Amino acid sequence: MTSHDTAPTDPRKLGPSFRIGTRLPGARSPGALGRTGVITTPHGDIHTPAFVPVGTKATVKTVLPESVAALGAQAVLANAYHLYLQPGAEIIDEAGGLGAFMNWPGPTYTDSGGFQVMSLGAGFKKVISMDLTGEQDDHKIAEGRERLSHVDDDGVTFKSHLDGSFHRFSPEVSMRIQHQLGADIIFAFDELTTLMNTRGYQENSLERTRLWAIRCLAEHNRLSLDRGHRPQQSLWGVIQGAQYEDLRRKAARDLTELSRIDRESGGKGFGGYGIGGALEKDNLGTIVGWVNTELPEDAPKHLLGISEPDDIFTAIENGVDTFDCVSPTRVARNGAVYTRDGRVNITNSRFRRDFGPIDPEITNYTSQYTRAYLHHLFKAKEGLAATLATLHNVAFIIDMVDGARDAIDNGDYPAYRDEFLGRYYAGRSR
Repeated sequence: MTSHDTAPTDPRKLGPSFRIGTRLPGARSPGALGRTGVITTPHGDIHTPAFVPVGTKATVKTVLPESVAALGAQAVLANAYHLYLQPGAEIIDEAGGLGAFMNWPGPTYTDSGGFQVMSLGAGFKKVISMDLTGEQDDHKIAEGRERLSHVDDDGVTFKSHLDGSFHRFSPEVSMRIQHQLGADIIFAFDELTTLMNTRGYQENSLERTRLWAIRCLAEHNRLSLDRGHRPQQSLWGVIQGAQYEDLRRKAARDLTELSRIDRESGGKGFGGYGIGGALEKDNLGTIVGWVNTELPEDAPKHLLGISEPDDIFTAIENGVDTFDCVSPTRVARNGAVYTRDGRVNITNSRFRRDFGPIDPEITNYTSQYTRAYLHHLFKAKEGLAATLATLHNVAFIIDMVDGARDAIDNGDYPAYRDEFLGRYYAGRSR
């Protein structure tokens, strides 16, 4: 992906591109990397920075795709592992690709399945700890869990969480699946490590991921030619290296060099880069900064799996253009909703007779419903509860990031950030 002054005239054939907008003025440090920009894809533009809601199985859980679009979402991200298992990538290909299958007209992303493979291997279902505590152990898995995947230098063998059947992912298989899914932006197959892995394992894993990236580029180039009847896709490399500065910087330099060599030999190269792996919350900005000072400035960067407000602002200031996370939708299904004064649990008894909107300062679809009504729906275990809470949380994060983008362009980003975070964390988790 290269920098352009104007959008491509035929993005379906040329594939996604990126151009940088305003540099971030007056952030926390003189060398701040934040900026606005535009990612142009065959299915529309993404104005960055942007939050990308997660539709793991070709759906943002409990809500209509049309509703997600109405909230202002510019793109959605689905999961290659889950869609491979059900309904199958070939079915989505026959439907015309992910967007056509789920009736989503805008840009789409798919991740490679690496996170799910790692979480199966470690026995964790949902999250990877962002805190480095305890002794490092390469063989550690979640208590009471079975190890469902095994990594070797060629790929990963894993056991389906649906029916116990065995499957094999390699870089080539991941590329074929993601090409069949047809997302505008896809990610190279990588090995995701945890903060509990030893330094030695991290080094070996980083080299494995580098070699896999070479194979991903080769297969992506081949499939791009073979599938010329489909809109062109952009492959993004994934930076690993855990909490180690030298490994993160090495990974960024290695993938940049691979992309240069691939382009010089007639390939497409990497169109952008994902920053992956478990990240210590306190070091998030530092680690992202290490990576983004090594990566090409004119390439877009995506941070995988981040959505807390303070983390999002930190990511923006350190050069992240897009990010995704399931957290806003997952916590919504459990009754947690975001407000300007912090996150609240709407199932608390104090909301039983609260006839005000979820947040009186935010106008979105759910503003017409009261806290008392939402409280009732959760207590009555009505499905509409999760729908309304999800709509609100997704709209909240999208609006917050849109506000940050506008503030960068207007030159008042620091004031916007400080006011937003000051209020949000003064009344957090009530």
